[in-house]
Amino acid sequence: MPASVNPEVARRLREIADLLETQEAGPFRVGAYRRAAATVEGLDRDLQSLLVEEGIEGLQALPGIGSGIARAVYEIIATGRSSRLEGLRGAVEPEQLFRSLPGVGPELARRIHHQLQVDTLEALEMAAHDGRLEEVEGVGRRRAAAIRDALTARLGRRRGWEGAPAHGPGVELLLDVDREYRRRARQGELPTIVPRRFNPQGEAWLAVLHTERDGWHFTALYSNTARAHDLGRTRDWVVVYFYDDHHQEGQHTVVTESRGPLQGRRVVRGRERECRAYYDRDRSRRESPAADAGPR
Repeated sequence: MPASVNPEVARRLREIADLLETQEAGPFRVGAYRRAAATVEGLDRDLQSLLVEEGIEGLQALPGIGSGIARAVYEIIATGRSSRLEGLRGAVEPEQLFRSLPGVGPELARRIHHQLQVDTLEALEMAAHDGRLEEVEGVGRRRAAAIRDALTARLGRRRGWEGAPAHGPGVELLLDVDREYRRRARQGELPTIVPRRFNPQGEAWLAVLHTERDGWHFTALYSNTARAHDLGRTRDWVVVYFYDDHHQEGQHTVVTESRGPLQGRRVVRGRERECRAYYDRDRSRRESPAADAGPR
């Protein structure tokens, strides 16, 4: 008989709570995850069988597990990952993430990451739909279609809510979170964590921001990926994780663009077109005569 998933789910929920507390998140969020972990530990029924028989609604009906945490539990059971936990740890590695897709081995994952400059499944999904993925050596049309189907299934399970916007928060919100994070990190106003990777001295150098805007919950921290270290961008690339009260969640990486019309600007990787439109609107507002006229 397969072992129950409950102990592993409870362990991850408790680790999320501990990391949130360490990073000075609100006590309500910390307590919510600890109550959920206690509920899971006390169950006399396996969560996986509950999910198969009753779906996400069965998880939501458990004491102390609302829609948001139910989605987090669903992700752990369905994919073996917890994007929220990875974000809090500062431990997600894009190439390892891409290798979780069928047909993507280590070398192809490396080429996808380096050539497309994408760090998340959401950004890879965009590349799969706009044709960029097919241009990566070793992919082609047929493999790109298979990866696209796998991403649709994976991200569809994560989003879960029909009608939810495909890309989450707008770039204006993401760039605003990026500005706040970098400013407060420079000024030493944020708690820091000890990254598990690329940190042989065990230093607590990685600042973490928890904040909310327009119904979205954000966690921001500098990128601690191998690519960021190789290029010396660990103090430039910012990973922004987000989720809403319905547990639509995802992540984006914000970087300083090094070429093209947005050179020198902060951009959301994979959403450069939206960023350009945002900066064009901002410039138009500042250059508008009405903006300088003031009240009459």
